[in-house]
Amino acid sequence: MLPLGKFGFAVINPCVDCQLLNRSIAQSLDNSVVNFMPKNVSLINQFEDFLFTSPSRKTEEKLKILLIAAEITPYAERGGLSHAVGDLARALLRQGHDVRVFMAKFGVIDEDNYPSEMVCKGLKVPTDNEERPELICNVKLHQSPSGLAVYFLENREYFELRANVYGYSDDPTRWALLSRGCLEFLSKHSEWIPDVIHSNDWHTGQIPNWLRTAYDKSPKLFGVGSVFSIHNLQYQGNFDHRNVPELKMDDGRSPIADLFSERLLWQNFLRRAIIYADVIATVSKTYSKEILRPEYGECLEKLLLEVRSKLNGILNGIDYDELNPVTDKLLKTNYGIRTLDKRLENKVALQEEFDLPVDKDIPVLGYVGRIDEQKGLDLLAEVLEPLLKDFNIQFVILGGGDGGLTAMFRKLQNEFPQKVGAHLMYDPSLPRLFFSGSDMMLYPSRFEPCGIVPMEGMRYGAVPIVRATGGLADTVEQFDPAENTGTGFVFQDFNAWSLFAQIIRALEIYRQKEVWRGIQERAMTQDNSWAVRAKEYVEVYRKAIHLRNKQLVEEERVGEEREGEKV
Repeated sequence: MLPLGKFGFAVINPCVDCQLLNRSIAQSLDNSVVNFMPKNVSLINQFEDFLFTSPSRKTEEKLKILLIAAEITPYAERGGLSHAVGDLARALLRQGHDVRVFMAKFGVIDEDNYPSEMVCKGLKVPTDNEERPELICNVKLHQSPSGLAVYFLENREYFELRANVYGYSDDPTRWALLSRGCLEFLSKHSEWIPDVIHSNDWHTGQIPNWLRTAYDKSPKLFGVGSVFSIHNLQYQGNFDHRNVPELKMDDGRSPIADLFSERLLWQNFLRRAIIYADVIATVSKTYSKEILRPEYGECLEKLLLEVRSKLNGILNGIDYDELNPVTDKLLKTNYGIRTLDKRLENKVALQEEFDLPVDKDIPVLGYVGRIDEQKGLDLLAEVLEPLLKDFNIQFVILGGGDGGLTAMFRKLQNEFPQKVGAHLMYDPSLPRLFFSGSDMMLYPSRFEPCGIVPMEGMRYGAVPIVRATGGLADTVEQFDPAENTGTGFVFQDFNAWSLFAQIIRALEIYRQKEVWRGIQERAMTQDNSWAVRAKEYVEVYRKAIHLRNKQLVEEERVGEEREGEKV
């Protein structure tokens, strides 16, 4: 049964709710739907509890949460998405919620490292294609050491025989199979049913769509809330969303194409998730506001304005146990807020790593991350040349990406071999050295949905110089010399002069050691942990459940049975 009153909602319009209440009671009595309640509780009391209990009244009640994504750490890691989903799941688990994750069983996932048991063999996943109506998959369950339950969807053709997570022409089919397989498993083969499903980015944007169409009448899934996270609005599928032919334009409301149809390749599942999800989350509060404007909205700003009441901004967090300068084994010398002087030994190690002159007094500016125009690295390259000519500074960069931009930084390294160190491909062993050895970290992004790397740098005492956009605006507070507050240096306009001014300002403050140390200490004590973020997500999950319950009442469906309550 749909657990009436379990997640009630606040009354917005009492008159409307009373009318709904009267109709629902009358309908239930006419249909003799009374056996779903305890005998000592009246029908009217149950409906009142459902309608008039606010979400905050039962905030201690633990939720059943399923997260689904294309990649989840540590099983498949190709970008920040994997860490965001995996770390959030573990944080929610630590707070006592029943959390599980669902992902594809890629060939890179070694069962010797991640043993699993078969929980559903021969799962028939509908394709809606007449010639090939179903694909056969398996679902396996892995119990991680942390206690997190991980479902793997097995299919040799689309997952296990692929060398990479992304980058195939049939990616839309692969992600549609993942999403449909998840819902088919839950609806027909799982005793455990979540209260809410949290899907992430366009790869799993089919989940909210199918949940409210193909599975809207499912006895197990019709009451499940839906949350969708936008990690980067720029990525909407395997097509250029800015230049879609008119005949291939997806309105987002037509039926999802069959899994082998060419039309599937042009359907925009990010758009569809925005339309169908009960609640939408972005990875920072500022980004949730920016995407309502054409310059950030990626052709979806009008739709987002229509559904802006569903939008929520929650920053991603970082793992404070893993990223801890006091205990980090990857550092040459460990240190903390009270032993910041020891940090200089890591600066020396960084200078030695790139064969730069060892000098603890020379300010070291660093960058870690993807090399592309989104990160503003074209602007950074333009500013660095005069800085390197006229100031006694060093610059180090770690990351790979755009060939033209990497060539610019390689040119700077050749022109200033005593001042520039460059490792122009990603190496997972080096970021901690950059965080612990750089005095400043540069992030002049055009746009930045969240900005995890500056948070990681601040955890290690590297002072950020950032543009006020997206998550950077939410996490870095401008240094105020009058009040002696702030955690970094922030510029507003995306131009070389604005960036240049804040770098010069930071270099001048760097010479004032006590003031600089205060900025470092404030940056290091800022709480960007997943424990904080997970609590915010729980409120979003409750909101989604609340809105779904409200919709069921409005549709006069509160008497429908819901199966699968057994955990």
